[in-house]
Amino acid sequence: MRTLSVPDEHLFGLHNLPYGVYSTADSAPRVAVRYGDHVIDLAVLLGDEDTFARGSLNTFMAQGHDRWVAVREAITRALRSEVPDEAVHALAEVTLHLPVEVADYVDFYASEHHASNLGRLFRPDNPSPLMPNWKHLPVGYHGRASSIVVSGTDIVRPSGQRKGPQDEAPVFGPSTRLDIEAEVGFVVGTGNTMGDQIGVGQAEEHLFGVVLFNDWSARDIQAWEYVPLGPNLGKSFASTISPWVVPMLALEGARVDTPTQDPRPMEYLRGGPSAGLDIDLEVSWNGQVVSRPPYREMYWSPAQMLAHLTVNGAPARTGDVFASGTVSGPAKEQRGAFIELTWGGAEPVTVAGEERTFLQDGDEVVLSATAPAPGGKRLGFGEARGTILPSRD
Repeated sequence: MRTLSVPDEHLFGLHNLPYGVYSTADSAPRVAVRYGDHVIDLAVLLGDEDTFARGSLNTFMAQGHDRWVAVREAITRALRSEVPDEAVHALAEVTLHLPVEVADYVDFYASEHHASNLGRLFRPDNPSPLMPNWKHLPVGYHGRASSIVVSGTDIVRPSGQRKGPQDEAPVFGPSTRLDIEAEVGFVVGTGNTMGDQIGVGQAEEHLFGVVLFNDWSARDIQAWEYVPLGPNLGKSFASTISPWVVPMLALEGARVDTPTQDPRPMEYLRGGPSAGLDIDLEVSWNGQVVSRPPYREMYWSPAQMLAHLTVNGAPARTGDVFASGTVSGPAKEQRGAFIELTWGGAEPVTVAGEERTFLQDGDEVVLSATAPAPGGKRLGFGEARGTILPSRD
């Protein structure tokens, strides 16, 4: 037995306690919590092999909100006393895995700044940069759950059809306009029966936690394919998430009001905890910070996104993930996608002494973030890291 000491101001102190899945050279993947730079095996700490000696969080999440509250309290009590030696591993000595078995995946488009910037880029002659439906509902598309990967997984440059202004006909080949989207992802802990709905006021009972999310995007493939039905191959090749799921229960100190929603949303998008979250993201490109997107600027809240996702009776399930869409603020240095940051490639940025627009082979992108916690503390989300490998064509 031993007593663990973690500084009160650590991003992964008792005020955070995110969940993940780890393995060692001698063990299969198991559920853990991060405390400082320690990875704590929950099956050992809490004596619950059935729930936590597993390779994903899904069994635990399916037990529901009351159980999430009780386990968080039990972990906090246990870490304040002596901890079994066999429960403790050094972060640097374990392998981290995808924390959830992703059941389904939807990506939203919840930033007015991002949507407006893309509208100005692609529809410069329109009176309004936003499409007519944008302020009436959280716009989204259904993505590919099987291509969500954990931080540190290399990303192979995708190939597909594209047609640039100079091309007489579509051509096939590796994407030449490979991009990122710095997003926040939300993990559904418990779902709804088909035909039922999760209201805005019920969302907190269903949302388990938050991850960082990089929706890698092949802009040239996307531009050719997405009219009239929407993104497909330009998005479905890979999305990277952070290995630690920060519980919604840890984010009480990060609650903020969403921006004013005008026109007033329909009734099913009103009421309940529709607040946003004050999360500060950071985008690093080859070791250089190029953007700091503020999640507090997002127009639609997580509760509103979940309510809209299920309003038609679509069933949400344990392990579903929905992402916010690109997080962007009003300033250029707050844009969460390189297509915005470089204004479609017309305004290159300098990265490590080189002028850059879109991603080249060998480039590494790292998303990180922090949020306020009670008592003037801050909590961390870990990293969503990926390196671009050449196309396999």
